[in-house]
Amino acid sequence: QVTLVESGGGLVQAGGSLRLSCAVSGRTVSAYSIGWFRQGPGKEREFVAAISRSGGSTYYGDSVKGRFTISRDNAKNTVYLQMNNLKPEDTAVYSCGVYSRHEYYLRDSNPADFGSWGQGTQVTVSS
Repeated sequence: QVTLVESGGGLVQAGGSLRLSCAVSGRTVSAYSIGWFRQGPGKEREFVAAISRSGGSTYYGDSVKGRFTISRDNAKNTVYLQMNNLKPEDTAVYSCGVYSRHEYYLRDSNPADFGSWGQGTQVTVSS
């Protein structure tokens, strides 16, 4: 059974940066494509970014393109989300999940295809 634990959230001013981590245990992270999603207050879950098992393919939601970068260190069993130029609308609980389908479909970023969600980490961006 795989377990994901997110960390790195916090309070930051607009324009600032944070780096989130998604630590994977139970199986080696190199066996999985991983995605980040977020859910703000009163909003639906939104796709943020996803990365293939090798790290060779990455995908981003339109609202974060050019500001966020997803990466992975398979030796550390960890996936990262570097968030730069943060905006108040980035305020949300950020969660990572394991992708369950063939990597070809990872670009679809369908939240129903992800599972084993972590507990999430809160990111709050003040204006």
